[in-house]
Amino acid sequence: MHVRAPAVAGMFYPADPIRLASQVSEFLAAAPVPVDGHPRALIVPHAGYVYSGSIAATGYRTVDPSRTHRVVLVGPSHYLRFAGLAVPDADVFRTPLGDVPIASSDLPVSAAAHAREHSLEVQVPFLQTVLGEFDLLPIAVGDATSGDVAEALDLHADERDTLIVISSDLSHYLRYEQAAKKDRTTAERIERQEGELLDRDAACGLRGIQGGLLYARRHDLEVHLLDLRNSGDTQGDRSRVVGYGAFWIGPTG
Repeated sequence: MHVRAPAVAGMFYPADPIRLASQVSEFLAAAPVPVDGHPRALIVPHAGYVYSGSIAATGYRTVDPSRTHRVVLVGPSHYLRFAGLAVPDADVFRTPLGDVPIASSDLPVSAAAHAREHSLEVQVPFLQTVLGEFDLLPIAVGDATSGDVAEALDLHADERDTLIVISSDLSHYLRYEQAAKKDRTTAERIERQEGELLDRDAACGLRGIQGGLLYARRHDLEVHLLDLRNSGDTQGDRSRVVGYGAFWIGPTG
């Protein structure tokens, strides 16, 4: 059995399973539920939990575990440049909370693209806590187009028991006021599904977001902002912040 081992346990989130379970549960318990309805997809941040965990929890609180048995997880590649999309060369995805089976796909395989990637890993403990047992298809996005991402979602997230999770932070290293203004503009464009209008520096997971919005338009889905904050709100230092947003994508009406 090939295992994708934890790479950022003890850095982005606690390595101790009891502490990790407690922290995730506390985030979820404190999160509001501003949208009534199970999502088809979420956009959630991927920084260290002390920075963005409470924002991510706002998205995960809307998920109905009885309707979710498979997750397609999309996140940017921070450490390896490659063409297209890639899944890990592994049978299970391991975190301190246990192992999650990795679903099969016809996507290219790259162990190197996944070995150190935190954008995918930090989502898995939230998913394990909310869903319990499920299958996972983790997709790292390299030099790819929004069409590449949307096509992968069409091919691998066609079942109604599949949840799409798009992992992305927003603006990086601006002053608090600048970041808040920029992220508000980004959030408005995401809600209007105007992915093509997003600036290149609007989000680190830009291609994932754009692909998710293209998928939403194709499937007549709505997008709603759940939470929009930055590290100045969650950790206090407002001189150089990173933006975080949580968005719900689901059926109209």
